[in-house]
Amino acid sequence: MSRRIATGIDIGTYQVKVVVVEELADKNGARQLRIIGTGLAESKGLRHGYIVNKEEVTASIIRAKQQAEATARVPLRSAFLAVGGISLDEARATGGAIISRADQEITALDLDKAAKTAREAAAPGFLNRHVLHSIPLEYRIDGIKTLGDPLGMKGVKLEADYLFVTCLAQHEEMLAKAVEDADIEIIDQMASPLAGSYVLLDGEQKMKGCVLANIGAETVSIVVYDEGIPVSVKVFPMGSSHITDDIALGFRISLDEAERVKLGRLSGQMYPRKKVDDLVSSRLNAMFTLIDKHLKSLGRRGPLPAGIIISGGGAGIGSISDIARGSLKLPARLAEFRLSSDTKIQDATWAVSYGLALWGLTGDTGTSKKSFRATFDRFFQQFLP
Repeated sequence: MSRRIATGIDIGTYQVKVVVVEELADKNGARQLRIIGTGLAESKGLRHGYIVNKEEVTASIIRAKQQAEATARVPLRSAFLAVGGISLDEARATGGAIISRADQEITALDLDKAAKTAREAAAPGFLNRHVLHSIPLEYRIDGIKTLGDPLGMKGVKLEADYLFVTCLAQHEEMLAKAVEDADIEIIDQMASPLAGSYVLLDGEQKMKGCVLANIGAETVSIVVYDEGIPVSVKVFPMGSSHITDDIALGFRISLDEAERVKLGRLSGQMYPRKKVDDLVSSRLNAMFTLIDKHLKSLGRRGPLPAGIIISGGGAGIGSISDIARGSLKLPARLAEFRLSSDTKIQDATWAVSYGLALWGLTGDTGTSKKSFRATFDRFFQQFLP
């Protein structure tokens, strides 16, 4: 019996992370997942998630790949890739279909027609962009919202609201080429915020409503859930490195020294704690103001009872949870990475690459990108309203 192994690759502005997960069956036949390899390398050649030097990016991927191969003791020939950066965006559209069967029963063909017309309606906004995900937000039969999958129900007209998660096609192509130049075949791709939510959020949080915010080096990415569905994916061009810049300017010191001040490694009369805290709080408030403005723009019906869950490399800066709570008027806490103590990774900065690997194990990782699309569709069935 062949081994069931999947690899996730997260290429961030500062670090490339690779996680290799193996699926095992215990003596009772129950599925067990085990991390067998990890790789970490400094990212070079990126800016805000964009590739500015493909050769440097490929070299970083190769270094992380070699580490993962050494710990997993298997060659890495294929992987699932996260797509992030400020090129990520979203679009919404509504599609419809007249029920085709004489008995008015809704079939898969009707669902496909509604999805197709929604995509056609959103198509003018897809110029130079690649659609990563098409997620159904709501179905209506004869104007009445359905609860669950409308397949098999009856009516005259089906309507479907869709969320399309997109990225710049050029960015996606360059990212894929950098990975392929490292001799890794890309099986499929997922937007980074969704990959992170796969392991950092539980079903109750998604159903009650929450926002997962990843504080990266140069960007803040969020995914908003309501009634178990990702209703928004957004990236803002501001990250933890901007806090370092603020401290460097505030104290007129080097960026390296400012980074140490930000992390609390330098203190004293030269760097009074109150001024440092004020600089950090000011920038964090600016970040959460952007998130708050976006949440209001969604026109949601009510609050998010599960609040904001904060992850990423910048999640441990200052009293970030208190600042988020005050700025957004929502419950706030740091993300918990629920893994056993014997795993090779311990913090939520690995959530994206780990989530990708788990996603990969929902299907046959040896299949081509085209045939894997069926597995992708099954994964997103969890998002059906």
